[in-house]
Amino acid sequence: MTDTDFSQRLLAWFERHGRHDLPWQQDPNPYRVWVSEIMLQQTQVSTVIPYYQRFMARFPDVASLAEAPLDEVLHHWSGLGYYARARNLHKTAGVICARHGACFPVDIDALQALPGIGRSTAGAILALACGQRQSILDGNVKRVLARHRAVEGWSGEAAVLRGLWQLAEAYTPSERVAEYTQAIMDLGATVCTRSRPACGLCPVAGDCRGRLEGRTGDLPAPRPKRAQPLRETCMLMVTSPQGVLLERRPTRGLWGGLWGFPEVEAGEAALVWCRSHLGVEPQRVEAWNPFIHTFTHFRLRITPLWVALQDPAGSVMEGEGRVWYNSRTSSGLGLAAPVAQLLEKLNQ
Repeated sequence: MTDTDFSQRLLAWFERHGRHDLPWQQDPNPYRVWVSEIMLQQTQVSTVIPYYQRFMARFPDVASLAEAPLDEVLHHWSGLGYYARARNLHKTAGVICARHGACFPVDIDALQALPGIGRSTAGAILALACGQRQSILDGNVKRVLARHRAVEGWSGEAAVLRGLWQLAEAYTPSERVAEYTQAIMDLGATVCTRSRPACGLCPVAGDCRGRLEGRTGDLPAPRPKRAQPLRETCMLMVTSPQGVLLERRPTRGLWGGLWGFPEVEAGEAALVWCRSHLGVEPQRVEAWNPFIHTFTHFRLRITPLWVALQDPAGSVMEGEGRVWYNSRTSSGLGLAAPVAQLLEKLNQ
């Protein structure tokens, strides 16, 4: 089999079975493709589509994204997770406007110099939006190539990653690059799936070493397992007739830049926190059942504490980084998923 044979079979399959009606495939300019690629990182297409449509309706071009407050951008991202992606989108939009006159650079090196745009994302933008012969290597493509050529080892290892990039570049054709790029992503997402791949439907199954060797379940090699540490926090749901007290989280770190509840390390610290930070005595403190929120590298055990204040006026003022939130009257804020869930429960 030649590299050309691989791409031709994949393109023929894509014509009949590929996805041709995704929102970002309509008018695929660099901005639209960029937003979709960032949203699709570690997130399934079915989840991304409604977020993408709402995001593009509000921020139709790079200038509108750059000019928007970060709060509004994070609000439109709330629920997608990995919020550094949204912060980088907003930051990068500003850089593109300042350095490139609100026009996306169409050079691979210039793209990779922008915040949050790596080699594969830059390649996808230029291939899908501009038809440039650029290769990509997202998770789906890694899986297809690792199985087809029986590539050993975890792709996070430098040597393995170099080998996969060599394959990606060798297989990328000189023509119909945009279609090929979408085709190999579609193949990984719909046929060469992580579990139970549909090898009978795969256009390149005939010479797939992983299938021939009966190793599709072992390839690609998974990330070496590490025990996920368990962290704990108490979230103070401070309520009053004015709403629910929310504070902006630091830009860096967990849920950076989003709005959330004040946090303390232990339940008994709730009263101390109220006295020292609010200058008032709570009318009521009630512990809710704790729950686990899972991140990529750790688990967070959250204990919600409902803290009711009778009348904080005059002692608890809104200011920079602090608001009384009311879902019926407050403007949209970026909220982490557990915070949004608890707010919804408070309103029931």
